[in-house]
Amino acid sequence: MADTSTSTVGFAPDEVATGEPTRAARLKWVVVVEEGTPPGRAVNAAVCVAAATSQAVVGLVGPDAEDADGSVHPGLPWAGCTILSATAEQLAALRSRAAASDGVHIADMPAAAQQTRVYDAYLERVATTPGAELGYSALSLVGPRNRVSKMVRGLSLLS
Repeated sequence: MADTSTSTVGFAPDEVATGEPTRAARLKWVVVVEEGTPPGRAVNAAVCVAAATSQAVVGLVGPDAEDADGSVHPGLPWAGCTILSATAEQLAALRSRAAASDGVHIADMPAAAQQTRVYDAYLERVATTPGAELGYSALSLVGPRNRVSKMVRGLSLLS
């Protein structure tokens, strides 16, 4: 199974179409959070995988916006992002399907990240846990629209 979490996935400069609806974008971005996670932890998990994604996926963030007073507001994802929920089992299966799919970027947050307060302790816990035993708090996927849509079909919006 290919792990595409470090593959180059993104938009070419001529694909960044900030004047078009998000559904027109070639790539789709979804964040999937474990169902039933308390709100604070759910937001934390979603923000963490989004931060990793925005750093890794070229062209995902649009240009800065300047208001009428001249204040600058940092660019936001122009292609949109859907936030969904899934059971722990669905998250693990989704990660496996995405990792086996060429051209899909994955940013995941193993549950160990929210169980430790020191990053090195998180790294150690992940390093000593077999991949099949890692639970996930959230996943972020960016890839071809039709493929990602098919992978997340049936999942509900996070509520």
